[in-house]
Amino acid sequence: MFGNFLTLAEIQSEIIAPKTDWTWSLLSVFGIFVGLIAVSYGTRAGVIARATTKEAIRQPLFILLLVISAIVLIFNTVMPFFTMQDKDEGKMLNECGLATLLISGAMLAVWTAGTSITSEIEGKTAMTLLSKPIDRREFILGKYIGIVQAVIWLFVILTAIFSALIFVKVGYDQREHSQEVTPYLQWHSVSGVELPIPHPERLAVVGRVLPGIALTFLQVSVLGAIAVTIATRLPMVVNLVVCFAVFVIGNLTEIIVNQSVAGQANESVTFTARLISMVVPSLSAFNISSAVATGRVVPQVYLGYSFVYAVAYIGAMLLLGFLLFEDRDLA
Repeated sequence: MFGNFLTLAEIQSEIIAPKTDWTWSLLSVFGIFVGLIAVSYGTRAGVIARATTKEAIRQPLFILLLVISAIVLIFNTVMPFFTMQDKDEGKMLNECGLATLLISGAMLAVWTAGTSITSEIEGKTAMTLLSKPIDRREFILGKYIGIVQAVIWLFVILTAIFSALIFVKVGYDQREHSQEVTPYLQWHSVSGVELPIPHPERLAVVGRVLPGIALTFLQVSVLGAIAVTIATRLPMVVNLVVCFAVFVIGNLTEIIVNQSVAGQANESVTFTARLISMVVPSLSAFNISSAVATGRVVPQVYLGYSFVYAVAYIGAMLLLGFLLFEDRDLA
């Protein structure tokens, strides 16, 4: 579905200049944060969102994912990948780092949805909350926003660690291959005063990975919406299994459709492949780790299309969650 207006192959074959203006992307990120703060502190659903975020951060899983992910990122930085070419070292580091953020964020979102929503419904706690001036839609919306905010906290910490490691890795690889090491800082004159700033060449390497992290966050947000919707009706174990299946199939939808069409399959196989691609989110659209790892800068238009697609699918899943939870017996 997403690949109809911009396919992954087209993006990976397009090389954009590193001096791309990221003004709109930065404004979009700022707008999202302002919107989350406004909802969290200006609506009744925000009360549930803040409580859900605190609950997710305080649970042992958050600390466990944070520690394990940080250790994996550090280990990948110092571990040689024994690649055939020097440039492949950075590619493998970026791909492993993006995969680490994706797995940790998805586990936090799905697990929190199960423990927060399913346990409150089964433990009759949700009935107590809904007895106050909070309706069922605000309950679901608040839970989802709270989960997203917890994932943001996890991503902010891991992104800071990942960026610092990439910043250091540039000089580490240069030293290993007997090349001239790029300094960490560069002196810049401001009004006649020399001030140290991070070296632009190292920052450029870090900046190429940030769009991949943003798309990874969108993928986790889509999986979180699916987990919240499923949690309104099914237990946590089933939720984990379904989300895992959606994750696997969602990353294969584009391949399934392309193979069914290119292989001239019969109509029933082609129809089934297209039906799956329409129901299951095309998560492969958010997976551009290979393009990011090879030094290509992701165009802002692709980030914009990805954001619109993610918001549309999240909105559809939350609406389905509203319908499933509307007549759920909480007594």
